[in-house]
Amino acid sequence: MSDRKGPVLIELDDFPDQSPAAAPPVPDLDLPAPTGRAMQTVATLAARKPSRLARFFWASLTALLGFVISLAAWNFVTALLASNPILGWIATGLIGLFVLAALLVALREAASFFSLGRLDGLQRAAESALATGDLKAAQKVSDDLVALYKSRPELRLGREALAARSGDVFDADAVLHLAEDRLLSPLDAAARAEVEAATRQVATVTALVPLALADVVAALTANMRMIRRIAEIYGGRAGTLGGWRLTRTVITHLVATGMVAVGDDMLEPIIGSGLVGKISRRFGEGVVSGALTARVGVAAMEVCRPLPFRKSTRPSVTGLVRRALSGLFGKGDAA
Repeated sequence: MSDRKGPVLIELDDFPDQSPAAAPPVPDLDLPAPTGRAMQTVATLAARKPSRLARFFWASLTALLGFVISLAAWNFVTALLASNPILGWIATGLIGLFVLAALLVALREAASFFSLGRLDGLQRAAESALATGDLKAAQKVSDDLVALYKSRPELRLGREALAARSGDVFDADAVLHLAEDRLLSPLDAAARAEVEAATRQVATVTALVPLALADVVAALTANMRMIRRIAEIYGGRAGTLGGWRLTRTVITHLVATGMVAVGDDMLEPIIGSGLVGKISRRFGEGVVSGALTARVGVAAMEVCRPLPFRKSTRPSVTGLVRRALSGLFGKGDAA
């Protein structure tokens, strides 16, 4: 007896109707919330204080290299003068130009430290005048502020308005409030623009660049440039060493106060409640790094500003981030 093979009829009526609409929802992945790794790394690098042994090592190495290079240059020039005086004098002139350039760089760095110290001194004097209510001290701070900005053409109208009304106030708080309103308001606006630009740059690079160290380098570069620009806006000259020291001062303050952590409670008004943990990982890292950059910018404004912020004039970090990233999220201006 042989088996006969033929078509088999399969009844489909017993199977339920399946469609994408009837599929069960995809479960939420339990991913860790973005932490702003790039900015966290920048904060760690900038706030880390080298040990005494490390400082001693680098100081001795620098002294040794300087001695060896100087001795080699001296032997090179003396030997060249003995063999060919013309070339020897040319080499002497070139070395002299290098020494002159090094001295000018050193003077510029010294001037940057002086200008930053001047801003810090004005801020301390203003805080002391406000704490004691000393009218003469407040007027001296106002006069020093006018002298600091006497060469700034964009503040000419402010200086004139301050001079016209300086005799009408007889209270330390009113004197400093008038100086702040007439002289520092335009500078605050320019500093906020720098913070928003740096926030936007760090958030974009962190979100779009997949390389491991590229976002850290971009964040460090953007933050140092932002801090230097803020110092220049308020009248300070941040050179290479002065800029790095200022960056360390700002980041150390943030680390000490625990402000280098950004949570959902801060970002929810910007991109919506509960959305931080559900968006793209890189996109979330970019938003958090941008928020941390805004915090660094506000801290830099507090450090570099010659007058302390009043409660009503201190910039809102959330507002800065919202304005900086408004094009990404379609939100309006921050309050």
